[in-house]
Amino acid sequence: MTGVLAEPAALPQERRLVTGLPGPRSRELMARRAAAVSAAVGTTVPVFVERAGGGVVVDVDGNSLIDLGSGIAVVSVGNAAPRVVDAVQAQAAAFTHTCFMVTPYEGYVAVCEELARLTPGGHPKKSALFNSGAEAVENAVKVARVATGRSAVVVFDHAYHGRTNLTMALTAKAMPYKWGFGPFAPEVYRVPMSYPFRDEPGLTGAEAAARALALVESQIGAAHVAAVLVEPIQGEGGFVVPAPGFLPALAAWCREAGALFVADEVQTGFCRTGDWFACEDEGVVPDLVTTAKGIAGGLPLAGLTGRAELMDAVPGGGLGGTFGGNPLACAAALASIATMRELDLAGAARGIEGTMLPRLRDLAARHREVGDVRGRGAMLAVELVRPGTREPEAALTARIVRECHARGVVVLTAGTWGNVLRFLPPLVIGQDLLTEALDVLDEVFAAETAG
Repeated sequence: MTGVLAEPAALPQERRLVTGLPGPRSRELMARRAAAVSAAVGTTVPVFVERAGGGVVVDVDGNSLIDLGSGIAVVSVGNAAPRVVDAVQAQAAAFTHTCFMVTPYEGYVAVCEELARLTPGGHPKKSALFNSGAEAVENAVKVARVATGRSAVVVFDHAYHGRTNLTMALTAKAMPYKWGFGPFAPEVYRVPMSYPFRDEPGLTGAEAAARALALVESQIGAAHVAAVLVEPIQGEGGFVVPAPGFLPALAAWCREAGALFVADEVQTGFCRTGDWFACEDEGVVPDLVTTAKGIAGGLPLAGLTGRAELMDAVPGGGLGGTFGGNPLACAAALASIATMRELDLAGAARGIEGTMLPRLRDLAARHREVGDVRGRGAMLAVELVRPGTREPEAALTARIVRECHARGVVVLTAGTWGNVLRFLPPLVIGQDLLTEALDVLDEVFAAETAG
């Protein structure tokens, strides 16, 4: 597989269960967690991690689990990637913080230069750096409103854009992300997404875009739209891949209407889908791009990159934050990007797709509970339904995930109805580990769907 790192000698790349999960030490820590941490902060796998690297996480009881989650698409270059570790250690020894808005430093500028080079389009670009994807998205809305003089923001069914007040308004799923937290920011309008598995058969991407934009024009008015904000492949909404032609049609409408096309590439960016950015698959060039997750090898960093004249439309001091573009995170980002280039991790993502997609499609052929297999690169999903229907099967999804965890494979869920298995392996995962994880998934499906 393209781009696989040498296995760390001190961290064997293997699935190894020495206790039941969670083990005794993890149970002790879970008790401390329950006493000290808000119950509102969820846990997917009830084990405490001691070390991680390559394609495994090792817990405090010595169990080694195959990682198909990457910390939700964050450690694409692998946990504790050597180049990232070296860069962060060197930067920490120099200085850990000054606030870029007080006394700037080169690392911030260098990250913005990389974002200008890497994001789609050859036009002049500028960036601002933040801490999280939600901050990047919120600032994209700020830029769009100032640059256009308009207020309306168009988003889509099944979208996820964050947990701040404004980004909760942009996010579609109520439970657990929005329930009880309103009222939300106004001037946010939701229209149908292109969702091939659930759309009427044969609906093309262009037709799905026309369906959505007809609502925009009739219920909002094109002249009031500041931005159309979309994930090129939806993340938390279920790894929904829009039909070909959907994104280009949205971008074309934005150009004609004077609105900004904003691509939320927080989960899809940085080689995850087999390109540096998912928009590249159809040659779509956004006006603004938001990034986070995979940008910095596990350190908190996010970016908003856009046409230079748009990014400069906000008055001086209008964008920023105390920790945004922290020097440690910038060092990690530069090291992560260098690793992605050196190992061709976009190619590695395509290699992961080449291994996983045939296995997942074979799974679908043998289990009628699999309604759809979709995704691109190392961002793949299986949607589970009641056999013969499109009715979501969340209970079965939860059982399969729990059993995968019990057998030492970290798998995540997604989807508006909680019925999607999502797979986000580190782009440096070894072929043997990936195959073993798929073998475990096969075994779990056979056990959970028997009869």
